[in-house]
Amino acid sequence: MERANQTWMDCFIIKGITDLPELQTPIFILVFVIYLIILGGNSTLLLLICSNQHLRTPMYSFLSNLSVLDMCYTTVTMHKVLLNYLSGDRHVSFSGCLAQMYFFVTFLCCEFLLLTAMSYDRYVAICNPLRYQLIMNGSVCAVLMSTCWVLGFLEVIPALFIIYDIYCFVSNEINHFFCDLLALMKLFCRNASYMENLIYSESVIVGFIPFSLIILSYVYIIRAILRIHSNAGRHKAFYTCSSHLMVVCLLYLTIFCLYMRPTTTFTLDSDKLISLLYTTLTPMLNPLIYSLKNKDIKLALKRLMKQNKSILT
Repeated sequence: MERANQTWMDCFIIKGITDLPELQTPIFILVFVIYLIILGGNSTLLLLICSNQHLRTPMYSFLSNLSVLDMCYTTVTMHKVLLNYLSGDRHVSFSGCLAQMYFFVTFLCCEFLLLTAMSYDRYVAICNPLRYQLIMNGSVCAVLMSTCWVLGFLEVIPALFIIYDIYCFVSNEINHFFCDLLALMKLFCRNASYMENLIYSESVIVGFIPFSLIILSYVYIIRAILRIHSNAGRHKAFYTCSSHLMVVCLLYLTIFCLYMRPTTTFTLDSDKLISLLYTTLTPMLNPLIYSLKNKDIKLALKRLMKQNKSILT
């Protein structure tokens, strides 16, 4: 089909989370409160890490990057939901839609890769504690974090070229609350099987392979923990890794349920709920998980509260 005979979309209409008018205001309030919690929790965690000399270690450097990513990919989606409600205008330009999709998937890919780097950090800390400072030095950490960001930004570029090359869509109404790739694929004029193949290929690169490396790291970690003779030592070693493991399970479970299945089985109304879950739940819980299970973070938070209290009094 020639481009001259195809339907070019200058803009799209975002349907939103629900079409029911009576639910619009409660959903706006809920999303706004969740968004504030995400920004507040992650920015507080970031502030604690940056302002405390004792927290300037490889583990907390990775954790600060995770907080930045959580705030970024939540902002990419949630700000549009809030703006659509306040302005009443659900239109988004074609370039704006592609930009939103690109940055959302990019930040998500970066998070997958960063969680893999964090698992390697935990592996070195548990399996090679005496060489930890030598292996996980500043240069190695900088290379690992930079690689996560660079690969994340490069990974999504092929999908953008394919979408732009498709050029036409059967409708300009996206049944989602943001420009999600799967929702956009439902509107393609052409057969999207090659796009589905690309999604599976990308999922293997930034999903399955990192997940396999995380599992492999924890196999060695568990083996090392089981060799520890004292119960206190085993408990301390497992406690060190439990926060990261909870975050990995929470994120991968929702992502695999949504993306790692044939696109013919997608039902966008139910998928919107899953998307809302992983775009809000994991960024909201990450600071809580790491704070409640980390003595250094709790101690830094107490110090910060005492400082603020002394300033106010």
